[in-house]
Amino acid sequence: EAYKTLGTMASLYDDFVAAGLDRRSPVIALGGGVVGDMAGFAAASYLRGVPFVQIPTSLLAMVDASVGGKTGVDLPQGKNLVGAFKQPELVIIDTAVLETLPAGEFRAGLAEVIKHGIIAAPDLFEELESHGPTSMGHLVATAVQVKVDVVEEDPFEQGRRMALNLGHTFGHAIEQVSELTMRHGDCVAVGTIAAARMAVDLGRCDPELAQRIEQVIERVGLPTRAPGYDVETIMQTMVFDKKRSGKTLRFVIPQALGDVVIIDNPGDEYVRRAVASVVEA
Repeated sequence: EAYKTLGTMASLYDDFVAAGLDRRSPVIALGGGVVGDMAGFAAASYLRGVPFVQIPTSLLAMVDASVGGKTGVDLPQGKNLVGAFKQPELVIIDTAVLETLPAGEFRAGLAEVIKHGIIAAPDLFEELESHGPTSMGHLVATAVQVKVDVVEEDPFEQGRRMALNLGHTFGHAIEQVSELTMRHGDCVAVGTIAAARMAVDLGRCDPELAQRIEQVIERVGLPTRAPGYDVETIMQTMVFDKKRSGKTLRFVIPQALGDVVIIDNPGDEYVRRAVASVVEA
């Protein structure tokens, strides 16, 4: 993530010019989510757009970053503040490469699989709840299909697609405050728990579901807390979240399995309590 900067983009553009890329030259992203984000943004912006191919090699990239067309880089103030929508011409997924992933990176990808289960695939959530990540081909295919269905309905994130940000408003702020020492998937896991707790606090979610969400996150080995970070610093970091509209902060919260809702400005007291519940000892 530390390399996902405008400086890195400038070096990519230099390489493209030196290699003589033209408007028919495809940019191929072979790697994880960061590689895909940068390569996609380069493909979207170089010569006003060249073809783009995704070959994701991490679980997180397979089920989330490689599908949907979001690309971009970070600024010091926050994640993904500069970017573009660039749909890949082709996505090639081979789950065999997951065997090469470090355990922590594999677990981080499961956060997005769980998220997709909560949003639109209760059977996927319940499979992880009952058996853990056993059939990877099935899990990846199901999670990808959730993303594809949502993106086809709302390719430019004007409505339904915002549901895919479950856990991300909290998670991105935690990731930024951690100075990128926490993995993105770990932060999404903690952020999803915070979102579920806020939903309970708002009277929009049964406490039993929030508990189930936390338990499945813990079952697959993901963190359920991010202790030691300052609540107010996280609150201030959320001001720069790219999902805001003017001064309106947007959150996605679960109401039931397969049913999430987007809420605007739920109230600082609710947000603060949710943050405190996952960062305070």
